[in-house]
Amino acid sequence: MASIRARRGKLFVDFRYMNIRCRETTNLTDTAANRKKLAKIIEKMEAEITLGIFDYAAYFPKSERAKEMTALADRAEACISRNPTFKQFADIWYEEKKIEWRPSYQDKVQTILNKYLLPEFSGKAVHAIKKTDLLAFRSALAKVRYGKDAQSSLSVARINEIMVPLRMILQEAADRYEFQMPYKNIKTLKQARPDVNPFTLTELWLFLKHVRADYKAYYTTRFFTGMRTSEIDGLKWDCVDFDRREIRIRGALVNGEMGPTKTLGSQREIAMSQLVYNALQDQKSVTYGKSEFVFCNSQGNPLEYRNVNRRIWKPTLALLGLKHRRAYQTRHTAATLWLAAGENPEWIARQMGHSSTEMLFRVYSRYVPDITRQDGSAIDNLLLASKEKLIDASNGSETKGLTTNAQTDKETSQ
Repeated sequence: MASIRARRGKLFVDFRYMNIRCRETTNLTDTAANRKKLAKIIEKMEAEITLGIFDYAAYFPKSERAKEMTALADRAEACISRNPTFKQFADIWYEEKKIEWRPSYQDKVQTILNKYLLPEFSGKAVHAIKKTDLLAFRSALAKVRYGKDAQSSLSVARINEIMVPLRMILQEAADRYEFQMPYKNIKTLKQARPDVNPFTLTELWLFLKHVRADYKAYYTTRFFTGMRTSEIDGLKWDCVDFDRREIRIRGALVNGEMGPTKTLGSQREIAMSQLVYNALQDQKSVTYGKSEFVFCNSQGNPLEYRNVNRRIWKPTLALLGLKHRRAYQTRHTAATLWLAAGENPEWIARQMGHSSTEMLFRVYSRYVPDITRQDGSAIDNLLLASKEKLIDASNGSETKGLTTNAQTDKETSQ
C-alpha cells in the first residue's frame, strides 16, 4: 500500500514496485488539497501496477531510478512473455552474460548493442527475426560510412565483431523459446591475414640503442618476452621471480583498470632470458619499493599506453626512419625470434599464452626467414655438408686405390 509523506515542505510517494521500495518526490507542496490530489494519482498507480501496465518513467520522468526500474520491468515482462522483443531479450542476455566478461569486453558489447543492434532490431519480436533480415543487416553494415567526409567504412573484422553478439543473442533465444535459429549457415566474412610485421634483428637492436634511456628496460622486456601491452603495463613486482627467472602473468591493465587476462590460457609463466633478467634488474633499482607496478610513471601509477605510444614509440620509429608499426609488433617479433632460434614450438606457444602451436605456425612461421636473413640456408647447409662428405669419401677411396696400385707396381718390379 503506497503512502504519502512530506519532506522539506514537498510531498513524496512511498510505494513498492517490482518488489522494490521506491520513494519519489513530487512538486506538490504539503497542503490538504494536494494530498487529496496525490491520493487519486496513487490509486491509479497501484491499479496499473496490479495490471502490469505501470510506466515508471511516465509518472516520474526526472527520477534517477526511472531508467533502472523501466529496465527491470522490461526484463520481467520478457521472462514471462513467450514472445519478447529483441531489446527485451537482449537486456536479459547481457545481464546474465556480463559476469563472464572483463569490463572492457562488457563495454565493447554494450557499444555494439546500442550503436548497431538495437537501432535495427529493438522492437522486433526476437522469434520473428529471419535469416534474410540478418543478411540484409550485414550488407548494410558494409555501406556504413564515418569519419571526415564519410570516407571511412567498417572493416571486415569489425563487421564480424558486430555479428558475434547478434548470433549469441539469437542462439540463446532460440534455445529458450524453442524456435528455429535464424543465424544458420551464415559464415563469417573472410578477413585478410593478421597484420604481422616483426622487426628484423638489425631494426630491433637499432631501436633499443636509440630509445629513450628510461624506456630501454620496458622495450627490452616487450621485445624478448612477447607480452601483450595490457600484460606488461599491468605487470607487478610480486609477479617477477628473479630466483626462478620467470615472469608470472596473472592480470592485465585495460583502460586504466586491472582485470583478468585476455583468456584463462593467457595466465602463464614466461622464462627470462639473460637480456630480460638484466633489464628487470636495472628497472628494479628505479621503481621497486616506489610502486607495485614494474613500469610506472613518476607518481607510481601504471603507464598509459596511448601516452607512451605518442611520446616514445612513434617518435623513436620516426627518428630512425623505421616503418611505422603498432607497438603490438614487439609480441610478433618475440615469436619469430624464438622460432628462428629453433626453440621448441610447444614451449613458444606456452610463452605466448596460446593453447596450441597451430596459430604459431599459421601466423608467424613465414616471417622467420625475414628476421634471420638466412632464406634457404638450412637446406643449403644440409646439401653442402652431404656433398662434402661424399667428396671426402670419394677422395679417400681414390687415395686408397692409388696406394694399392703403387704397392702392386713396386712388388712387380721387384
